[in-house]
Amino acid sequence: MTSEADPAHLLRHSARAGVHHLSAADAKAVEAAAAGLGYAVFHVDLDGCADKAALLARIGVALHFPDWFGHNWDALADCLADMSWRPAPGYVIFLDHAAHLPGAVAAELAIVLDIFADAARELTRDARPMWIFVDAGAAGSLGP
Repeated sequence: MTSEADPAHLLRHSARAGVHHLSAADAKAVEAAAAGLGYAVFHVDLDGCADKAALLARIGVALHFPDWFGHNWDALADCLADMSWRPAPGYVIFLDHAAHLPGAVAAELAIVLDIFADAARELTRDARPMWIFVDAGAAGSLGP
């Protein structure tokens, strides 16, 4: 994450939507700012996540994906690009405990972050910005 002193400032600039690192200390301030803006807020708990199937399942459950979610990369991209089942002016997703994933799952997380970044770009073009916040120290690609 950038070193914004005020998380609400970051969330008000949709051009900066995308994937950011975030310290645990800053998460509550970001969540409060998101709630103040009327954004949908989701927490994906990755603690103990052991493989790709668990990673996709946890994302699907936390984001309340529809029943047609197919638990694969394409289905993840489709669900994130749509979000019609949870209308909101914007979205904030926290990937909690990502910094402690085992190596194989951390590699899968890099793919997930790329998919989230693509969805964030698409939703931002549709005036529904999406921010994804990952534990500071988690591996993976970043940037809107």
